[in-house]
Order: sequence, then structure tokens, then C-alpha cells
Amino acid sequence: MTLSRRRFLQAALAAAAAGTASACGASGSGTATDLTLWYWGGGLSDNVVADAGKQFAPDKLAASQIGGAFKQKLLVTMISERYVPDITGIKGEDMAAFLPDADHFIDLNTLGAKTLQSQYLSWKWDLGTTQDGRLIGFPIDIGPTATYYRADLFDKAGLPTDPDAVGKAIAAWDDFFALGVELHRALPKTYLINNIGSVFTVATGQLQQGFVNEHNEFIGDQQHIRDAWNIAVKPYTLGIDANINDNSWNAAIGDGTLGTETGAAWHALDIEQAAPDTKGHWRVAANPGEPTNNGGSFLALPSSCRNPGLAYQMITWMLNPANQARGFTDAALFPSTPASYTLPALTAADPFFGGQRTIDIFGPAAKKVPTQYTAPASSAVANPYYNELTNVETGKKPDDAWNDAVSQAKLIAEQQGVS
Repeated sequence: MTLSRRRFLQAALAAAAAGTASACGASGSGTATDLTLWYWGGGLSDNVVADAGKQFAPDKLAASQIGGAFKQKLLVTMISERYVPDITGIKGEDMAAFLPDADHFIDLNTLGAKTLQSQYLSWKWDLGTTQDGRLIGFPIDIGPTATYYRADLFDKAGLPTDPDAVGKAIAAWDDFFALGVELHRALPKTYLINNIGSVFTVATGQLQQGFVNEHNEFIGDQQHIRDAWNIAVKPYTLGIDANINDNSWNAAIGDGTLGTETGAAWHALDIEQAAPDTKGHWRVAANPGEPTNNGGSFLALPSSCRNPGLAYQMITWMLNPANQARGFTDAALFPSTPASYTLPALTAADPFFGGQRTIDIFGPAAKKVPTQYTAPASSAVANPYYNELTNVETGKKPDDAWNDAVSQAKLIAEQQGVS
């Protein structure tokens, strides 16, 4: 169901009240051959965006990188009907909140998107599609997850170091934790994970259902979420949790405090930037359990777009397989187009990871991510679980923390209109 204009306005005004409503970007007085694009730093390849302007010359693409609270600025701009971009990015975590407002965007299927659907991962395509089949978000990137690990530390601990062997050794969560116990026993200053919230992110991402179902019902108290919670808590009880919930991650990733990291493909850049001296020591293996996704965004055309046909040509060109491979090279944006996975930008050996072809891990994972319904309220409803997992790490009993997380989540769900 589409939200009323009044409710959409309320959302925008709430953002303004929070001090995030300062609109910026191109004026609404441009011509239909002077299209505007909003995105955030790192959200697209700057080189591809620049080339899009040249590709469609003499038509112009005026691109602006919008800092700060992107979602709130976009909301306020759209409801004011001034400074609305012709093309806009939508962050992956915000897409579910925009889907109920599909009337404020152009259904890209009406411009021919269905003819391109087979080129994109089906689960990613679905995340930009309303329940009644309208496509408002065209896929940019994704965030397939895997296990990053220090091969040099594994070798010192007498553990396997080859990515395939490590993947087999940690195929299940209990296997992963058992390996972590061995690692910590051999190297007492090295821990398996940074915090248990990161485990919860992967464990819940592996599920077929989340915290709210397709009928807008709260299901965060059901067994599938409790099972993910139990998985997350276990490394803390085993003493293999580094309990890093502050700004000390950079140091920990470089000094050997962390032997592994569970994270998305884009997280490789974080590790490389935080610990350049560890070049050659890291490797990547498959996740414990099933593959999952963390991150990835979309491009959309607001209903006020002045030249939908041209804008559609631009976004589909910018996000074709060849240009998505460029996005990976330029901005670590992992492609949502499987055809990109065979291109040199993705298949090259990575010196930071000891010459490993990391696409051999991330490519298969990307194709196996489960389709999980995400409700507009899902993100807000999930927050209490992460807060309470942090409380567990400060000594709160896991059962008490679970009960409090569920109680708080139910209250938030009710406030968000979830039954």
C-alpha cells in the first residue's frame, strides 16, 4: 500500500526537525537535456559518472555528491518539489523505507527494465521491487559476505591456511567457533571476532525471514531470530570475542588482535586501509553457514524526472556489466551483474590477499544469497538486539538481554505500525 502524501510529508518534516533538511543540488529550472544526479561519495564510480555525461553528449549530466544524511535530504527535497534530482541514489538500507512510496518514483519496468532483468542477480532485483511488481530501484552494487583471515597467524597456530581448506574447516558456525578456540589457545592475544554484533548481522542475513514478515507482523520473538542470537552469543561465552565496540578496530586489525573478520566484499578496502603493513597476510574463505549480503545500493528516477527516457538510458549504461566492473576497480563496488565476474577487474590476483583471486569466493556467494523480505520498519526493529548484544559483552546475562531486546523491539514495531 502506498503511503499517503500527508504521511510522506510527516516523514520529511521529521527529518527537518532533526536538522538534516538542508536541501542542496541542482535547481529545478534546468532543461530536459540537463539532467541532475544525486549520489554520495563512493556510491558510484566517479569516472563512470563523468563518462556518462560524455557518452550522452550533447546532453549534460550534472552530478552532485551529497554529504550528510542522504535519505533525509532526499525526502525533504521531494516533498518540497524543489531541487529534486532527475536521478538519485538510494542506499540499500533505506530502500525498504522508500518502497511504500513507489508513487513518488517512476516504475522502471515501464521504460523497459524487464528486458535487462536477467543480467542482474534476482535477489538484488527483488529488493528494489514493490510487492505489486513495480521496480523503483535499479541495482548498483551488492555486499556478499565471506570470512577474512590472517593466514600467517593461522600458520603459527597450526591451522589450515589454504582458502578452500579453511572454508571446509569452518563450514558450520560451531566449526568456526571451534577453530577460534584453537587459534586463541595457540595465540592468546588473538581473537576470532571483533564483537558479537558482527556475527548477528551475518547470522540473521542467512535467514529466509527477518524481524517483520510480508504481512507486516512482528516475528522477532520467533525461533529463527533466537537461533541467530544464540549463534552470536556463543563466541562471547567461549572467550574468543575481542569485544571491540569502540574506535580501536584499526589498531586491532593491524596488530594481530583479530585473526578473522566476517564481512562483505567492500570490507576488503577497510582492512587494507587500516592495516597496510599486513599486505600479503590476509586471505578470504567462505562464510560459516550460508552466504549472505551486507550492503549495496540502487539508482532511482523520481516521478518529477524531466526526461525519463534519457535518464533510464544513462542509469542502465552506468550500471551495465562493463561499467560495474569499473565501479569495482574505482570504488570497491561489488557488481550486481554476474557477467562482470569474468572480467579482468574481478578475476585479477589481489596482492593484498597474497595473490588470491577473491572473486572465487565472493562470486559464488553472491549467487547464493537468500531472498529475505525487508520491511520499512526492519532496521529500527533490529536495533534493540544489537544494543542488548553489546550489553551481553559488558556482563548482562544473555537470557535477560534477549528478553529485553524482544520487549523493546515489540514496542518499536508497534510505534512503526507493525502488528
